[in-house]
Amino acid sequence: MKKKRLVTSALPYVNNVPHLGNLIQVLSADAYARYSRSKGHETLYICGTDEYGTATETKALEQGISPQELCSKYYNIHKEIYKWFEIGFDRFGRTSTPQQTQIVQSIFWNLHTNGYIETKTVEQFYSEKSKMFLADRYIMGTCPKCGYQQARGDQCEDCGSLLDPTQLINPLSKIDNTSPVLRSSTHLYINLPKIRPMLEKWLNTKKHTWSHNAIKMTEAWMRDGLKSRAITRDLKWGIPVPLEGFTDKVFYVWFDAPIGYISISACHSDAWREWWNKPEEVELVQFIGKDNIPFHTVIFPASLLGSGETWTLLHSISSTEYLNYEGGAFSKSMGRGVFGNDVVEIGLDVDIWRFYLFFNRPENSDFTFTWRDFQETINSELINNFANFAHKFLRSTISILERNLCRRIYFPLKVRKYGQIYKKKKQR
Repeated sequence: MKKKRLVTSALPYVNNVPHLGNLIQVLSADAYARYSRSKGHETLYICGTDEYGTATETKALEQGISPQELCSKYYNIHKEIYKWFEIGFDRFGRTSTPQQTQIVQSIFWNLHTNGYIETKTVEQFYSEKSKMFLADRYIMGTCPKCGYQQARGDQCEDCGSLLDPTQLINPLSKIDNTSPVLRSSTHLYINLPKIRPMLEKWLNTKKHTWSHNAIKMTEAWMRDGLKSRAITRDLKWGIPVPLEGFTDKVFYVWFDAPIGYISISACHSDAWREWWNKPEEVELVQFIGKDNIPFHTVIFPASLLGSGETWTLLHSISSTEYLNYEGGAFSKSMGRGVFGNDVVEIGLDVDIWRFYLFFNRPENSDFTFTWRDFQETINSELINNFANFAHKFLRSTISILERNLCRRIYFPLKVRKYGQIYKKKKQR
């Protein structure tokens, strides 16, 4: 029996327009889903916008609208761009749904019941001017690892390092541009060291079907030792924590976002458990960028394993390196790069962009998009080579047609000629 294929691409964050680096993941999953269907596998391709968290709250604050209004605005922008790119989702959903809340809270309760949730009091940045705790992405500063001066409190966009905001040099609040102070705040953590034995057992059976960088990064996380990781934040926009004493907090977006694959499937069909709770019948294939690797190979599987339920876990993962832009990183927050709306407005055919992104997909190393390379690649690799192929194909086809046409004209004449001779012979 052929296994069903559950295909996902990284959920794009909804606070801006997707750029070419984001589009590589949805395009890759689209190509694979088409291939899978052509081979006779029942295939479900799921994606959607990741809508909770600090970045959405920050952007909404900047634009003077509610986070829900911001999400709806950008959800429609994303949906139209992917439609223009001819992406064949079975469901392009969103994470701000009742199904997402129910499933995230259910997984949390199972983790809590099974003893994998703990509390910790930590020092957290607080803005005295705005009178609020600052979530990671509300804080900007200098990256301690590469020196990038506009690193976020959770991750440096330049070198990709995951950060704790207290590691930043000269931190500043993005909300009011003041220097924050440290205050104590108590949060919930998922106890990854306690889940590690189950995780290691599972990893040892699966890594052979993963891309090279996914294997190496996951091994590095395991080698360096897993640490308990916070799953709550002092925010308003997010899934509320249903535990007494923490109801003023929400779940951290990196805990709830991967669960969005499940909830979007639940929004798509009441039979979603046929895909997510029958691992012996389904293969989960995921397409992501390398900055998302540990969340898909460690944190998300650990959350599902720790819940004690039977889940369809990651089978194959295709994780690309970075697509950069003219010598620097694509950045939605800084508006640097080629974005989906730019591509639509330029007016070139969609197949030109699909070809270019597939042709230069950064499989083993980072790739830099430049307009000169785009022009040369399209002219030489697509137009010249394809035109040459089409020319040869047409010449060959015309030649065959000419020969067939001659046969259709010549043979009836020949048959008629010999038929007349045969008749004359018979008359004699």
